[in-house]
Amino acid sequence: MNVNNKSMDVVGFPASGVGYARAIAFLFICCVPLALAWDSLSDISRLVTDNGNFSEAPLIPLVSAFLVFLDRRTIFSEVSLGWIPGAAMMAPGLAFVLLARRNAWNLSEANQCSLLVSGILLAWVGGFALLFGTSALRVARFPMLFLIFAVPIPEPFLSKVIFRLQEGSADVAEWFFRLGGIPYLRQGFIFALPGVAIRVADECSGIRSSLALLITTVLASHLFLRTTWRQLVLCVIVIPLAVFKNGLRIMTLSVLAIYVNPEFLYGNLHRHGGVVFFIIGLLPLLLLLAYFQRIEKRVSEPAATARAQGL
Repeated sequence: MNVNNKSMDVVGFPASGVGYARAIAFLFICCVPLALAWDSLSDISRLVTDNGNFSEAPLIPLVSAFLVFLDRRTIFSEVSLGWIPGAAMMAPGLAFVLLARRNAWNLSEANQCSLLVSGILLAWVGGFALLFGTSALRVARFPMLFLIFAVPIPEPFLSKVIFRLQEGSADVAEWFFRLGGIPYLRQGFIFALPGVAIRVADECSGIRSSLALLITTVLASHLFLRTTWRQLVLCVIVIPLAVFKNGLRIMTLSVLAIYVNPEFLYGNLHRHGGVVFFIIGLLPLLLLLAYFQRIEKRVSEPAATARAQGL
């Protein structure tokens, strides 16, 4: 069965009763995995509240929904019933939800939540494909893929990422110490500095701000750039910048502790100063984004002029 509807109302959704019925049915489908996982949603809430690494997760579905709304006229310009792709995603999605609830594999709380959230999101995407079709899903692929950022990073992958960030941040901090002529002794993640000793702990890896920087950059590249390779370049540069700004933070706090007051290692700048270094890491990305935009505008203007002249 393949029902198409190309008539759109003022908000961009299919204007017929069939179209509104699809929208209502999609909302119902979105509620199904939530209802199945109702008694486990508190675990997700606790993980988000207690673990700062996943604090941005609740915002991701809202951002994806907003992106769909922004491009609604294109996404819903042609809708159909996608039985096969919809069922192919909804069935494993609901199975993941049930498996996570039963926790038959004795997963840790974080991994159980990862499986649960993955199942909920997969069921949502499957419901979208089922009710609006493969054409709408293809146009909305970025908002759908963006939902991946809502899934808590499972272990042991999260530990490996944190370790790499720790290692890179420690290396950058050591480079800054050498550049500034600050004497130090290093053993792994521990630095013995004049009057103080610091350890680059898991909390100092910058995983939270690095994830926020990556999510912000991925979103900005999608909204403001048209060329795929430029989008990829902007996103890839996030990784070294995240390590650089975290190493800079470690060095700054250490220098202030050595030459001003050791309390800087435990004070407000240490606990709440992450936003300052987040902005420092974001600025080069914004400059590169602006540069890429100028290039794209320069390239597109002659083409637009040629089209206007009928060449």
